[in-house]
Amino acid sequence: MTVRFVGAGPGAADLITVRGLRVLESSPVCLYAGSLVPRELLGSCPEGAKLVDTANLTLDQIVAEMAGAHEAGHDVARLHSGDPSVFSAVAEQMRRLDALGIPYEVVPGVPAFAAAAASLGRELTVPAVGQTVILTRTAARATPMPDGEDLATLSASTATMVLHLAVQRIDAVVAELLPSYGAACPVAVVARASREDEVILRGTLSDIAEQVRQAGIQRTAVIVVGRVLAASEFPDSHLYSPGRRRS
Repeated sequence: MTVRFVGAGPGAADLITVRGLRVLESSPVCLYAGSLVPRELLGSCPEGAKLVDTANLTLDQIVAEMAGAHEAGHDVARLHSGDPSVFSAVAEQMRRLDALGIPYEVVPGVPAFAAAAASLGRELTVPAVGQTVILTRTAARATPMPDGEDLATLSASTATMVLHLAVQRIDAVVAELLPSYGAACPVAVVARASREDEVILRGTLSDIAEQVRQAGIQRTAVIVVGRVLAASEFPDSHLYSPGRRRS
């Protein structure tokens, strides 16, 4: 058997990949994060499939479910929101499976930051404006950030920054970013990106915190900071330039 870590996408059920959907349709066991993964996807599981909501389970309990499926010879679809490569807590599950000799694969998904950019109608890498994207979070209610990955340090480049798991600390985030980005720097907050109840806030570092409070946004949101959000005057990409040699 094989455990397949599947990126379920940012929220909309139809943003799962074709490969991810096929895995779901063929796996007799499905472990999913009930608070984040769209319930509609569970309807694609085979009839009689074992469905396990992991929202309130510990790591040991989750791995025990996988080990039990392994002993029974059943493939497992392990559904994670977004893409498994970013803030998914997949690494520790893989480490446990390695120790148990249980095989696994990873099926990528659409990450929340990509869905947020789509909702904003913005490219996060704009020629001559911003060509670097920093994906990060804050340390509140989570494991500590490694040395050198605090917001003050990361913001020194003024690159486009996307913060996950940080909207509850919006005031602290703004305070740490202000010295490098400045009060007029464009900011957007996208809550529940791609879902029917999506909320988009646009502003600057000077007013975004108050907007977040007024909207009552406390979770399931990304914060995007950077000049690319307001860029209108920039050179065309070299990719489609008439001067580029094409073979």
